[in-house]
Amino acid sequence: MANIKSAKKRIDVIKVKTGINKSRKSEIKTYITKFDNALENGNLDEAKGLLKIVEKKLSRAAAKNTIHRNAVSRKISRLAKKLNEAI
Repeated sequence: MANIKSAKKRIDVIKVKTGINKSRKSEIKTYITKFDNALENGNLDEAKGLLKIVEKKLSRAAAKNTIHRNAVSRKISRLAKKLNEAI
């Protein structure tokens, strides 16, 4: 456990930011799952809408340094490729 006051404050800040990052990542995973399910069921219009949402959320996560920008770019690319193959 930290003894210095500023270190104790940093621990509290890290806990809050970790919670926010977990929430953001979990939300993205949920939308990706919905996207995959829509593709499996053949709902291409729904999948297109979900891809837009996922892309926006991933870009936001990259901007906030929750996920690395290259990883975000790779995920968006793979999802778009899946959609294009289904069409």
